[in-house]
Amino acid sequence: MLASVCAWYLGYMFADIVPEDSLSSAIENLQSIGEKPVLKAPPPKRQKCDHWSPCSPGSYAYRLLSGGGKEKFAKICFEDELLISEQKGNVGRGINIAIVNYKTGKVISTEFFDMWEGDFSGPMTTFIKKAPKGSLLLMVTHDDGSTRLNDDAKKAIAELGSKEIWNMKFRSSWAFIAAKGFNLPDNIKKEKINHSDNSKNRYNGWPAEIQIEGCIPVDLI
Repeated sequence: MLASVCAWYLGYMFADIVPEDSLSSAIENLQSIGEKPVLKAPPPKRQKCDHWSPCSPGSYAYRLLSGGGKEKFAKICFEDELLISEQKGNVGRGINIAIVNYKTGKVISTEFFDMWEGDFSGPMTTFIKKAPKGSLLLMVTHDDGSTRLNDDAKKAIAELGSKEIWNMKFRSSWAFIAAKGFNLPDNIKKEKINHSDNSKNRYNGWPAEIQIEGCIPVDLI
């Protein structure tokens, strides 16, 4: 009997001294003994140009995104560098083009050519033809890229390997990558188009944006 009273008294004094939250924490720790630890997967590592999976070593990463409606501007990314984007302030209505030195992977020049107002098919044709051999040309549309696109400009782009340039329509979303003076591998995505269709358009009067992405070996030339 005396032993029970002493044990009760000591327990009472211990509870009065030790804070309640410490006791609760100790009890939770005891209860968790024997439980299987919860393993959390690490967050996925960000890849170049926001690819889902990384390019193999010795490859360039690229991603081309056409514009969507008026507010979502086109983007061109190469080796994790935005060459054309709203953030850089060098994207515009029409056809946006970036020229990249294949050997160095560095941008040579960028430009956009309005195909709704003005006469910019001629300057765009000159811009394309002046691209040096051994360069990559990356092209995307924002808004309309066809209304004032003439046949000479279409031919210059078709000579780079485009098939869809002849099918461009009002506000078609279009993306294209080409090489000048050498050939890109057959297994990479080079071109994509999405036509405006009022019954299917994502935006009011505009089709959904499209993208192409992939990896280009660095030893083609």
